[in-house]
Amino acid sequence: MELKEAEIIRDKDEMRRWSRRMRSQGKTIGLVPTMGYLHQGHISLIKEAHKHTDLIVVSIYVNPGQFAPSEDLSTYPSDFHGDLQKLMAVPGGVDAVFHPHNLYDYGSVGGGGRSGDCDVREEGKGVISCLEERGFGHETWVKVERLEKSMCGKSRPVFFRGVATVVSKLFNIVEPDVAVFGKKDYQQWRIISRMVRDLDFAIKVIGSEIVRDADGLAMSSRNVHLSPEEREKALSINRSLSRAKFAAEKGQNNCRELRDLVIQAIEEAGGRIDYAEIVEQESLEAVEEIRNPVVFCVAAWFGKVRLLDNMEINA
Repeated sequence: MELKEAEIIRDKDEMRRWSRRMRSQGKTIGLVPTMGYLHQGHISLIKEAHKHTDLIVVSIYVNPGQFAPSEDLSTYPSDFHGDLQKLMAVPGGVDAVFHPHNLYDYGSVGGGGRSGDCDVREEGKGVISCLEERGFGHETWVKVERLEKSMCGKSRPVFFRGVATVVSKLFNIVEPDVAVFGKKDYQQWRIISRMVRDLDFAIKVIGSEIVRDADGLAMSSRNVHLSPEEREKALSINRSLSRAKFAAEKGQNNCRELRDLVIQAIEEAGGRIDYAEIVEQESLEAVEEIRNPVVFCVAAWFGKVRLLDNMEINA
């Protein structure tokens, strides 16, 4: 099989020109936004995008706007050369890789500094980015007010604001017809879908199913930081979610009992629960009894690694 080498684009104006040139030729464009350190979960998103569009753009950008200073921006894994090799091996390949240095540098005096300098911190009751604090550079943020408040939004108050903003920027730069997001980050997928609806982006957002390793652990770039012992213990997330889903499909609809089952299993394995919530699939509102399709979302710490997983329950 002949390997397809993608065009690497680092400048946002050049990226926009590329997309418009392809569109003028009647081509449709699919975007797969990533932060790099690609794994088979990312590859599955690209394969999904191939089903819907003529051309594929993969963005690789670690977005500082979604990290708090206490989080893992500086240690987020990176292997750009390895990522390019993986993309070349994807059936059908990738047409362009958008790999900007800093999406928050606008070329003005003090235009935001290096990407890695743009941390985010809390001050009093408000959430302030370093760019806002300095009074120049990036000052505009996109918030999906209600959907971002629960689950990950509780423990990571700046996260979804940063995600929605950078995805909006990517949509405006790449101008795709379709964008594919993984359902492992279920809340993120729903937030982006709502943002696209509310702001009239002419983009179809597709949620792609979770990809798991052979042992059942949901694939994540952060898994590389798990020790072998922590990884074994982390299997308790998927196993307990599977048991809860089976119980729900057999008629157990009391969410408190289902949550207790999962929380106990993860804590007994040595994990620390961030949240374990059963919510309605689209509104993300917590439910006490399963009457309609729901999703059971979990975030838990094993060692210094925070892992996400979920299972849809259509009982």
